[in-house]
Amino acid sequence: MRRLLPLLILLMPLAAAGQSLGGDPHELAQHLLRQAPDQIANLGQGVAVPLWRGSDGRMLMLKADAQSSASSQRADAPLSFQAVDAGSVMTTDLQYGLDPHLQLHAGVSEHNWISRGPRVVGSEIGATYNLGRYSVGLSVGADSTPDQRLPRVLPGATPGVNGLPDFDSSSQLNARGRVEVGGQSGIDLGASVGRIRLLPGNVLGINTLDQKALTFGVDHGPVSGMLIGRTMQPALPGGFYGDKRWSSIDLGVTLRLPWQGELSIGAQNLWSSGSSTPTPAGPEPDQSRTPYVQYHQDL
Repeated sequence: MRRLLPLLILLMPLAAAGQSLGGDPHELAQHLLRQAPDQIANLGQGVAVPLWRGSDGRMLMLKADAQSSASSQRADAPLSFQAVDAGSVMTTDLQYGLDPHLQLHAGVSEHNWISRGPRVVGSEIGATYNLGRYSVGLSVGADSTPDQRLPRVLPGATPGVNGLPDFDSSSQLNARGRVEVGGQSGIDLGASVGRIRLLPGNVLGINTLDQKALTFGVDHGPVSGMLIGRTMQPALPGGFYGDKRWSSIDLGVTLRLPWQGELSIGAQNLWSSGSSTPTPAGPEPDQSRTPYVQYHQDL
């Protein structure tokens, strides 16, 4: 009897629920199946695990995701990673919802090449205000190459960033906005302003570059497209380069497949300005047009 008493106590809530539903076991089962889960949150691609949830709607969650370099360009628009060289991008975000509309986030990312090239580790902290159909966000980000502190003897021997083989680190201020058009379509707009730092003794002969980026994206169901424009120029005018700028435009289309795969087609440096021929101060940023086709599969 003493063993049955705890079991009867545990079954009392189910008995009360059954009485409130008229005592029908089938109706009770349907009622339980209709309850919203408390342990899983669907935030699009990747997996999000709630760590804490308050009674007033505040929530703290952890999100991890793995993407191909082509499909990650939507979030990494300020910098350009060669799609033909980069392997995968791992991201981890900690998200905290202050209320149903305002969300704070802090995350880290890592870009790894298939066989060569330095790791590029990024971090970002920001906030997003979401009104359902409209959302806007501001963030501050930084990228660095922790495994690479000396300039290379042979320029271009390993993949670079933004066409720069001597990329060291960068910092940028990002602004993003999104407008939902119907239930399955949306328009994304973004802008970024920042600074790129090069390794000491680089072949370009300058230490820092100012960078700007604009993005325009459209998605409908499983299809999404992104147009990215970037420009770079020496942070301090004068010298050999004067006020010279290097500009480029990337275009990419991604199709999400029913079996959790992604097919990306596009071209980096579809249009560019600035000569890529060597100069007395060293080679300029590589702006050669690079078409690509990538397939990414989530396992």
